[in-house]
Amino acid sequence: MALIKNCLDKEPKWGVDCWFAENATIVGDVTMGDHCSVWFNAVIRGDVNSIRMGNKVNVQDGAVIHCTYQKAATTIGNNVSIGHNALVHGCTIEDNVLIGMGSIVMDDCYIESGSIIAAGAVLLEGTRVESGSVYAGVPAKKVKEISPELFEGEVMRIANNYLKYSGWFKEDQ
Repeated sequence: MALIKNCLDKEPKWGVDCWFAENATIVGDVTMGDHCSVWFNAVIRGDVNSIRMGNKVNVQDGAVIHCTYQKAATTIGNNVSIGHNALVHGCTIEDNVLIGMGSIVMDDCYIESGSIIAAGAVLLEGTRVESGSVYAGVPAKKVKEISPELFEGEVMRIANNYLKYSGWFKEDQ
C-alpha cells in the first residue's frame, strides 16, 4: 500500500479504479478523480496548498507534484500524463497534456489543453503554453504545433497505455 498521510487535518481523496504503487507517497490536501495511477517513487505533496487532479491522470515513476504555501495551488485536468522524474509545482495543467520525462513546470505556469512539454524542458515561472503546441528547451519555448498524428500518437497513446499498465498491477492485488 502506498504511503497515504494526512496533514493539518487534510486527507488525500481519490475516485474509483485508481492504483498507487507501494512506495508512492500522497500527502495532505490532494484530490484526484477516477482511473488515476501514481507510480513507483512518485510524490504528490499537498501539505502547503491544495492539489486537484482530474480523471485518468498518471503520475509516473519518480515524479513530484507540489505547490507553494499561500501562493500557488496545483491543478491538473483530465487525461494528463506526468512523465518519469518530472517536477510539477504550483501550476495549472488543462486536459489532454503530456508532461515529458525530467521536465520542470514552475509556479504560476498555465498549460492549455492538447499540449506537450518535451522531455527535459524547463517552464519558467508564469509561462503560458498555447493549446495544441509543443514547448521544449531551457527555458522552454514553443517549437511547433501538434499535428493530429502527434496528439493521438503521444498524448492519447501514453494516457491510455498507463490505464492499461495499472490494470496489470490491479490484477495482482
